[in-house]
Amino acid sequence: MMMDHYEGQHTNAAGDYMQPEDDWDRDLLLDPAWEKQQRKTFTAWCNSHLRKAGTQIENIDEDFRDGLKLMLLLEVISGERLAKPERGKMRVHKISNVNKALNFITGKGVKLVSIGAEEIVDGNAKMTLGMIWTIILRFAIQDISVEETSAKEGLLLWCQRKTAPYKNVNIQNFHISWKDGLGFCALIHRHRPELIDYGKLRKDDPYTNLNTAFDVAERFLDIPKMLDAEDIVGTARPDEKAIMTYVSSFYHAFSGAQKAETAANRICKVLAVNQENEQLMEDYEKLASDLLEWIRRTIPWLEDRAPENTMQAMQQKLEDFRDYRRLHKPPKVQEKCQLEINFNTLQTKLRLSNRPAFMPSEGKMVSDINNAWGGLEQAEKGYEEWLLNEIRRLERLDHLAEKFRQKASIHEAWTDGKENMLQKKDYETASLSDIKALLKKHEAFESDLAAHQDRVEQIAAIAQELNELDYYDSPSVNARCQRICDQWDNLGVLTQKRREALEKTEKLLETIDQLYLEYAKRAAPFNNWMEGAMEDLQDTFIVHTIEEIQGLSTAHEQFKATLPEADKERQAILGIHNEVSKIAQTYHVNMAGTNPYSTILPLEINNKWDHVRQLVPRRDHALMEEHARQQQNERLRKQFGAQANVIGPWIQTKMQEIGRISIEMNGTLEDQLSHLRQYEKNIVNYKPKIDQLEGDHQQIQEALIFDNKHTNYTMEHIRVGWEQLLTTIARTINEVENQILTRDAKGISQEQMNEFRNSFNHFDRKKIGMLDSDDFRACLISMGYNMGEAEFARIMSIVDPNRLGVVTFQAFIDFMSRETADTDTADQVMSSFKVLAGDKNYITADELRRELPPDQAEYCIARMAPYIGHDAVPGALDYMSFSTALYGESDL
Repeated sequence: MMMDHYEGQHTNAAGDYMQPEDDWDRDLLLDPAWEKQQRKTFTAWCNSHLRKAGTQIENIDEDFRDGLKLMLLLEVISGERLAKPERGKMRVHKISNVNKALNFITGKGVKLVSIGAEEIVDGNAKMTLGMIWTIILRFAIQDISVEETSAKEGLLLWCQRKTAPYKNVNIQNFHISWKDGLGFCALIHRHRPELIDYGKLRKDDPYTNLNTAFDVAERFLDIPKMLDAEDIVGTARPDEKAIMTYVSSFYHAFSGAQKAETAANRICKVLAVNQENEQLMEDYEKLASDLLEWIRRTIPWLEDRAPENTMQAMQQKLEDFRDYRRLHKPPKVQEKCQLEINFNTLQTKLRLSNRPAFMPSEGKMVSDINNAWGGLEQAEKGYEEWLLNEIRRLERLDHLAEKFRQKASIHEAWTDGKENMLQKKDYETASLSDIKALLKKHEAFESDLAAHQDRVEQIAAIAQELNELDYYDSPSVNARCQRICDQWDNLGVLTQKRREALEKTEKLLETIDQLYLEYAKRAAPFNNWMEGAMEDLQDTFIVHTIEEIQGLSTAHEQFKATLPEADKERQAILGIHNEVSKIAQTYHVNMAGTNPYSTILPLEINNKWDHVRQLVPRRDHALMEEHARQQQNERLRKQFGAQANVIGPWIQTKMQEIGRISIEMNGTLEDQLSHLRQYEKNIVNYKPKIDQLEGDHQQIQEALIFDNKHTNYTMEHIRVGWEQLLTTIARTINEVENQILTRDAKGISQEQMNEFRNSFNHFDRKKIGMLDSDDFRACLISMGYNMGEAEFARIMSIVDPNRLGVVTFQAFIDFMSRETADTDTADQVMSSFKVLAGDKNYITADELRRELPPDQAEYCIARMAPYIGHDAVPGALDYMSFSTALYGESDL
């Protein structure tokens, strides 16, 4: 990392005295070890100068943030006074102080690169260290000159010259050449050999060498310890700026002896100048104190605002103020001007002699005197304004007092007799129209009263102004004003009371009128409601279900629930009528005639209400009787539904069971016939339940019940189902008997009969006990028939002579018995397979899938053995052995 990142360019009157080794990159970061060394070295260097002013710093990037100690450091090392610092704590004050310090540095010919006041105030460590390094270069290293070399090169050459006699010291730079500590020890030994026994030092013991040099320098040479031995030895390359700073302190310590005599002469000269300046300072302090004391005594006199009640007294105050302006103030103006001249002269002498600017005692700065003088002039201006205002006040008082008397007299004349007029009670015997006329008249008076409000307010305002202007006769003015205000308040109260009485009387008469209207509005609909209720309660009803009667009962209960509310409305209507009577009796109102808005009398309302109350229990009784009848009907429905829901499914189940018996092949035909006849017996035995259901149905019809939600079965459905069941069982028994006859007549075995049944059932895909033409054709093909359309039509004419499009099992048996009467079954199947195989001795799976239904084709493929003849091809199947096995004892 480059360590020259914050070296600036420094110039003086003669030109550049030091060029930066590298441009300073603001974005680079210090090596932590170097930063630590710089912090320690720069802090010690700064404190070595600040202690002369009785202070020091602890944290270099924090303690310079407000700019105060930075300005003090520059004043100590330069011997010059900087501009007065800002004492505020705000950020703007801190930035201002730091800028003053940076401007001072720039004024010394130093060009600061990328170092701003905001960064110093923000505590930017890198920028703060860069700034201190710039100060060190300018005030500690710039003036070093050895053999026509200056600054860094001059300091390096001085070190080389002083350590040349020491063979084990080789100073080539300001970093690694100093790591063993012998360079520091050699410098001390060269100038003060009695302080160090150089012969005992070893190059391989840097800690001892460094600690010896630093301790001796601190104790005997007044050079503060700026680094620790560990800082230098523990770093591969010590920080160059830290070493340069430390070494420059040795240079200045040893070069000071030669300058002692020159310094003494300079001190004498400086002391003479200081003595002269101090006298000027004392003169300034005394003159400033006298002037400030005069201002302090004068301002209270100008701020005295004690008023006078007479014009003569105020005129005397004005004359005294004119004497002050004419006689007393002008000499003090001259003193103030001379004070400023002396201050500027003193500051010029101090600046020419490179002395710090004069800082007067606290409170005696020129600015303090100007501020005090400004306060004096402000008080003077205020005093003059007050005098003029007081004179104008006394002039205005007489005018206001006369104005008050005139307005008060006019008002008192207007209010005469008004209180008696407002206390009259003429409204007590007035009619409604008279009341409205009195209200109009009263409103006109209120308008007149409101118009006089402004005059009363003006009288009060004048009295208030007389009080504010301290009028001498304010008590009598206040008493008269109070009487006027009290009378005005009383008029307002009486006016309000009369209005309230008039409005109350008007409202009373209007209330009676509103009550009549309200009675009419509520009595009419209530009367209509009672008439409608009486009509509904006497209305007849016809219902067919318990739900309907429950609905009527619910509606009736809801109507009964409204009776309390209706009674309240009745009472409210009667209450309106009673309220009118009560008002008339209480306030002695003369009521002429009846209600102009209604002809319905309270007696009529009560009579109709009593009639409604009598009809309600009659309706209750009628609804209860009908509800009992509907409950009986519901019982009949449930009774019929319970039986029908058993009989209906029973009939359907028996129909399904008979169908299964006719299709399935459980046992011989004789067994099936026996089973069917047992079913027939059971069905016949079920007839009493059908008869019982007929009886229940008759009761339902007699009760005029037309629907039943408890079952989906009607009596007609049950009858039709029962008749179909009887017909089906009889027909099925007949079919089995015919199959027995056919079997016996044709000599068909039971096994053949079962085979026929299996084939028939297999192709009866719809499970209806019959085959359509397509299913019949597939069945024949599966059984080995090879036929064209003509042949199939011929067969269909045999099995379906009525051309219904279906083949019954009986017709199928008849046909098959004729076809198989004298034919060997296995040979027939084998011949059929040969036809399908195209006259070959084997058949392939593709041929089977093409000619047979899918399930039968897969059945054959799964059970046929591979064909092993001489003409076999891949995938050939042996249909001959398969056909033999169908009728032999082999297990397929």
